[in-house]
Order: sequence, then structure tokens, then C-alpha cells
Amino acid sequence: MAVPKRRVSRSRTRSRRAQWKAAVPDLVPVRIDGREHRVPRRLVRAYQRGLIAPPEQPRA
Repeated sequence: MAVPKRRVSRSRTRSRRAQWKAAVPDLVPVRIDGREHRVPRRLVRAYQRGLIAPPEQPRA
């Protein structure tokens, strides 16, 4: 088992941990009530069944 020879500083530890980033979910187009919305792929069925209200798109 690997054992460190000396203590790792707090800044080094936090710098290493900061490299782990969550990926932004890919949005897919879904047509709901005749309007096209872009939602995360895993929520498409919930939007189609009406379990979740579609997101309001900002007015340009």
C-alpha cells in the first residue's frame, strides 16, 4: 500500500482537488406543446409526461 513520506500541504491538496470538475449536462431539443425547449437528456421523459414544467426561455 502506498504511504506518503511526508505531509502534503493544504494548498497542494486543495489545488489537486480543485481539478475535479462536474461536466455540464448536454441539452437536447424537445418539443412540448408546439414549442421547442432544450432540456437535459435524462429529463426528457419527465417533461414529455408533464411531471416537470418546461423552463421559460428569456425574452430577447
